[in-house]
Amino acid sequence: MEPMIVWLNGTHGAGKTTTSTLVQQLLPDSRVFDAEKVGETLMDIKPGLPGAGVDNFQHWPPWRPLVVDTARRVLDYTGGTLVVPMTVLVERYWHEISTGLARYGIPVRHFVLHADQDTLRRRIEGDTVLGPSAFRLRYLEPYAEAARTWLHGAAEVVDTTHLTPALAARRIARAVTG
Repeated sequence: MEPMIVWLNGTHGAGKTTTSTLVQQLLPDSRVFDAEKVGETLMDIKPGLPGAGVDNFQHWPPWRPLVVDTARRVLDYTGGTLVVPMTVLVERYWHEISTGLARYGIPVRHFVLHADQDTLRRRIEGDTVLGPSAFRLRYLEPYAEAARTWLHGAAEVVDTTHLTPALAARRIARAVTG
């Protein structure tokens, strides 16, 4: 397969992290690239970046091009497929990332892992690894709004409400490999 990106979008609790590991195991010559680490690097800059009160590193303008450049350079070095589990709910941000990757000729398969609001809330509140999180719960409504207005039209939707991560991963891998 030519180098490409399989982007797993969706809000917290949809299963992106778990599913990305399983997708990686199903796609030959693939790696998981957690774009959140780019944001964590920006958060570690001291003193902090301008924009006091920014609660999400995606709002910092350097994050989007750094994700694009990091993905491009990793693919230039390794080839294969990058599986990227990352929530992007701002349409303009997704456009910056997807057009940036397109400028480098990197094809992107964009999937949204979706679940209904009650399921997402239960998953977040019952998370035994991270524990319940007010931060993660705050994104339920912005996700619902993005899903209604643009996100589901910009991606292939995989409803995980009643799917195990393994079944979701198989569905995504089949879609990618044909």
